[in-house]
Amino acid sequence: MSSPTSNPALSRLPTRPDPARVTRIADDAQALAASRTLAGVFASGAAERDRHRVLPWTELDLWSQSGLGAITVPREYGGAGVSFATLAEVFVNLCAADPALGQIPQNHFGVLGVLREVGTPAQKERLYGEVLAGHRLGNAGPERRSAAAATILQGSTRLRTTPDGLRLDGKRFYSTGALFAHRVPTRATDDEGRAVQVWVPRDAPGLTVVDDWSSFGQRTTASGTVTFENVPVDPQDVLPIWQLAERPGLFGPVSQLLQAAIDQGIAQAAVADALAFVRERARPWVDSGLEHATDDPYIIADVGRLEIDLHAAHEVLLETGRTLDAIAAQPIDAEASARASVAVAEAKVLTTRIALDASEKLFELAGSASTRAVHNLDRHWRNARTHTLHDPVRWKLHLLGNYHLNQVLPARHSWN
Repeated sequence: MSSPTSNPALSRLPTRPDPARVTRIADDAQALAASRTLAGVFASGAAERDRHRVLPWTELDLWSQSGLGAITVPREYGGAGVSFATLAEVFVNLCAADPALGQIPQNHFGVLGVLREVGTPAQKERLYGEVLAGHRLGNAGPERRSAAAATILQGSTRLRTTPDGLRLDGKRFYSTGALFAHRVPTRATDDEGRAVQVWVPRDAPGLTVVDDWSSFGQRTTASGTVTFENVPVDPQDVLPIWQLAERPGLFGPVSQLLQAAIDQGIAQAAVADALAFVRERARPWVDSGLEHATDDPYIIADVGRLEIDLHAAHEVLLETGRTLDAIAAQPIDAEASARASVAVAEAKVLTTRIALDASEKLFELAGSASTRAVHNLDRHWRNARTHTLHDPVRWKLHLLGNYHLNQVLPARHSWN
């Protein structure tokens, strides 16, 4: 494979959508219908995009036009304000079609959740308006730990007050969606040592997005490096995220809900491809005496087990979405926020396991012919293994055990 930075076209700026062509989705039913329609379009080229690492610029323009990017905008600001259960199902649908493409908007909704919790009315009016017009939000992700930092939580990205106004400096990696975004929000520390989130326009001077993502899975997320060099910042583009640590909320659980939905989509695609291959191409084992692989009792039993685990993970995911909806409908205290984190941890454990199990079991059921490069079925395992490393399940199990056994409330951050 050639270097991901060898093509200068990859560094282009995203086009701004024509607001007149952006659909205004009104409710949950329209959101689900739109996701199913887009999934049908995205699925047709998913294997080839993965094989040749073709970045989904055209597909993301269709995403913008669909109006799905605005489905969590509150109704009072002109959005659909869909339920968390619907949001999760939208991601399952998209990621069953193409999980790399489906993951790209995850940070879009994550930062919209931050805006909802700590944005001023004026910030919400302006930034929600951009999203309703089809603008995409990316993310400048975590930092490499510096030699001077005691922990990975001590970042070096700084928002400074200068005689020329606010300026932003720093370097981030694993920045899913930033390459394709119209704004690139990032975490920084201000002059008072507080954590802030800065929503930087993609065309701001001093902002560079480098397409150096080279993972074996989720290959077209373009989750590369972002650098900020003396970037001018409008004070109205700064959100006080230090406030999120001071009060209970749902920004972390919602982010994790979407991560779990991505894994569920990968699992569903792997199971579907396994069944299709067994029906259409697999041969029965020589000792079985059977004419068709679909009559093999061991294959039948394994398919039954996969379907149970797939269904269980999906139902727990949707139940988690409904739990978050119920919690969001009431004033949120520390215990309610903890219940949200516990619920989403349960979903994340199950969707991680079925994504890995299904993408591995596919080959056992389908046989050696399924490993041929022409089928590119290994993309399911590569995508599952890559994405499920996003936040380790062993810590989800620890969270759950500590909560139920010792009544310890989970820490509040984007990974819980």
